[in-house]
Amino acid sequence: MLEIGSVSHVYADGTQALDGVSLSIDKGLFGLLGPNGAGKSTLMRVVATLQLPTTGTVTFAGIDARADPRRVRRRLGYLPQDFGVYPGVSAEALFDQVAVLKGLANRTERQAAAERLLKLVNLWEARGRAVSSFSGGMRQRWGVAQALIGDPDLLILDEPTAGLDPAERNRFHELLFDLGEKAVVIVSTHSVEDVADLCSGVAVLAGGRLLAEGAPAALAKALDGSVWQGPAAAALPRGRLLSRRLIGGQRIARVLAEDQPGSDFVSVPSTLEDAYFAALPRAAALSE
Repeated sequence: MLEIGSVSHVYADGTQALDGVSLSIDKGLFGLLGPNGAGKSTLMRVVATLQLPTTGTVTFAGIDARADPRRVRRRLGYLPQDFGVYPGVSAEALFDQVAVLKGLANRTERQAAAERLLKLVNLWEARGRAVSSFSGGMRQRWGVAQALIGDPDLLILDEPTAGLDPAERNRFHELLFDLGEKAVVIVSTHSVEDVADLCSGVAVLAGGRLLAEGAPAALAKALDGSVWQGPAAAALPRGRLLSRRLIGGQRIARVLAEDQPGSDFVSVPSTLEDAYFAALPRAAALSE
């Protein structure tokens, strides 16, 4: 189990990226949702022992990450939101270098890991190509492969589906589901669909604060009977606007209200996306 206790972080310029975040995360898939600038990446770096929190604690499987970061790193796989690569180095050679850094001293073991994991992310046929020449989606898949070196039981993936096409995204979702059977897997994203059907737990961050936490279905169900949908141009005598979107060429609004907010609005089933927008401060929700 991963325990995050009252973690806060203030950067040197005074920016408060995290403000007293506490979470208990069991084995399985856990989604961390929030808009850009919510503090998700800072929290992931703290959990990955790459950044010390200003205050608070992180413990994994009884190991204090602050006191003994090396023990945590031996059990960790991490995919940052952005990562650089050496120009001209092939996917297989760069994978081998990372495997050495992760402690795989035996060359035969590294070769076996490269074949297994590059096949897993559908890159084995491109193993001889330079990672620097890969498309965004291919580079992201290579990043997932290197995060899986050593079969980590704590896996942190920051915006893992960025740049993936729909087929790659579906394949990656299946991979995540399998990984969640044997490890704590944290998926940090601003895409609700990435976690709605995959994760057993989800937390919503904004402004560095934890705004909501629970099972996706439970968070959505809490709004049952309070979500209404209608034309975005309609006047709203009451209720809170959650989101606007185009559906079939029509601009549609979803509204949170105890009673029908207008004659053109109908009650609709609530979703995790509704719960996400309801949890966000009003200005942040409307800017998404």
